[in-house]
Amino acid sequence: MIPTITAFEQSPDRGKGQARDMRVRWALEEAGQPYNVRLVSFKAMKEPAHRALHPFGQIPTYEEGDLALFESGAIVFHIAERHAGLLPDDGNARARAITWMLAALNTMEPPIVEREQARYLEGGKTWYDQRLPILEDRVRVRLDQLSGRLGDADWLDGTFSAGDLLMVTVLRRLNGTDMLDEYPNLAAYVARGETRPAFRRAFDAQLAVFNAARSNG
Repeated sequence: MIPTITAFEQSPDRGKGQARDMRVRWALEEAGQPYNVRLVSFKAMKEPAHRALHPFGQIPTYEEGDLALFESGAIVFHIAERHAGLLPDDGNARARAITWMLAALNTMEPPIVEREQARYLEGGKTWYDQRLPILEDRVRVRLDQLSGRLGDADWLDGTFSAGDLLMVTVLRRLNGTDMLDEYPNLAAYVARGETRPAFRRAFDAQLAVFNAARSNG
C-alpha cells in the first residue's frame, strides 16, 4: 500500500526544504518507497479532521492502511525499520544509528529552533539584541561538540543512516546564517547529504509544491 504524507500547502520556508515533511520525503526516497502527498492549509491544520491525525495541528503525518503516525522522527524511524538502507543490519550499529536519530532531534535541534523562533517572534522586542548572542552561543556549544565527534569522517557512524538523514535536516535549519561556515567539516557533511540523489528528489518534489503555489497565488 502506498503511504500518504501531509505537507504545507504553502510552506513558510519558501521552498528551502526546511519544513519537517522534507525529512519524511527524503527517507521515503532513500527507501525507494512511492508515496502520495496531501497538501494542507494552515487553516485545515487546526481543524478536527487533521487534529485526529496530528493532535498538535502540525505536519507531517503519515497514513498507511489503518496506521496513522505523526512526528517526523517517529515517521522516519518507522520507514527505516521497514525498508533497507536507513538502519544497519548489525545490532550494535543499528542501536548507534537510532541514538544519533534521537540526538539530532533532542540535543541538536532544540537550540537551533529556539534561535530561529526568536528571530520571528522576538525580533522587534527591546531585548532581542541582547538575547540573540546567548541563543547563538547555545547553538555553537552543540556545533562544537558535533564537529569534534564527526572529525574528518563522511558520516556519523561509518555508513549513511537515518541518524545522518535527521542530523543533516536539523543542521540545514541554519541555512541563511553563517554559523555552519565556522565548522568546515559540518558544512561539508551537510553538503554530502544534499548531494545524495534521494535528497535531490525529495527537495525537488517539495520545491515544486512551492512553485505551484506561487504561480497560482
